[in-house]
Amino acid sequence: MKNYLYVLIPIVAFLIILTNAFFGHELFASTEQVANKYSVYVHLQPDWNSYSKNIIFEVTNSWYKKNLDSTIETPLDNYNANQLNDLGGKSYVELKHEFSDCEGEWTPILYRKAIDTVRHEIEYIQGAQLSDDPSFSIYPDQENTNYDKQEQEKKLLESYAQFIPICSSNEITSYDFSIKTDNPLVGFDVYFVKSLQERTDFFNEKEGFDYYDEYGCFAQNKQSYSGTCKNVSKNSGLLIVIPDELKPWVTKIKVNLYEAESQV
Repeated sequence: MKNYLYVLIPIVAFLIILTNAFFGHELFASTEQVANKYSVYVHLQPDWNSYSKNIIFEVTNSWYKKNLDSTIETPLDNYNANQLNDLGGKSYVELKHEFSDCEGEWTPILYRKAIDTVRHEIEYIQGAQLSDDPSFSIYPDQENTNYDKQEQEKKLLESYAQFIPICSSNEITSYDFSIKTDNPLVGFDVYFVKSLQERTDFFNEKEGFDYYDEYGCFAQNKQSYSGTCKNVSKNSGLLIVIPDELKPWVTKIKVNLYEAESQV
C-alpha cells in the first residue's frame, strides 16, 4: 500500500502543476482565510554557549481577515535586513524572510505548494503527521526522552526564546497550533503568551512571566506538540524556549498557527 502511495503522490503533484498552467489565477485563491508563511533565521553570537549555531523557525500563520477587498498586497520577495538583537544580555543576529507582520497575504508558489503537499502526505503515512489535510498540520504529542522535565527546568536557566505572533481581526480569538523540532538532543517548552513582553519577562524573572495556563495552551520538554488555546488576545503569540546547548549547526523548528473559524 505504501509503495502505491509513493507512486501516486508525485502524479497528483504533477497534475496540480499542470492544472495551474491553465487556471493559475484561480488555483489556491483565498476568499476569506489568509496566511503568511515565513522563516526566521537566528545566528547566536559569542555570548552564547551555543555560539555559531543557527536556529531556523519555519512558520505558517493562517487567520481570517475582514474586509478582504482592502487586503494589502505586500511584496514578500525580499529578505528583511539583518538585525543585531539582544536577549537576556546576549546578542544574536536575526533575519526574517517573507514576514508580513499581518499586513500582507502570502500567495503560495506552485512548485512549493506541490512539494509541501507531497511532504505532508509522506509524513502522514509515516505517522509524523496526524492530519490528512495538507493545509492543516497536527503533530503527535512527543516527549523529549533524553531527560525529564526537572532537568529541562535547570537547562532553561540558560536558554534562547523566540516569540511567534498571531494575526487576528478580533480583539479576542482562539488558535490551533502545532510545533516540532528536528533536533533530537533537546526538548522545547512552548507557551501561549499575551504579548512580546513576556519574552523579556521570562529572562528577567524566569518563573514570573505570564502565560495562558489552560490545558492545550502550553507544553514542556517536547519534541513535537499540538494544542488549542482559546480566548487569547490579538497581541498574543507563542513563546518557544530551547536550552542553550545546541550541538547541530542548524536546529529547525516548524510552527503552524491556525485561527479558529468560529471566531470570525
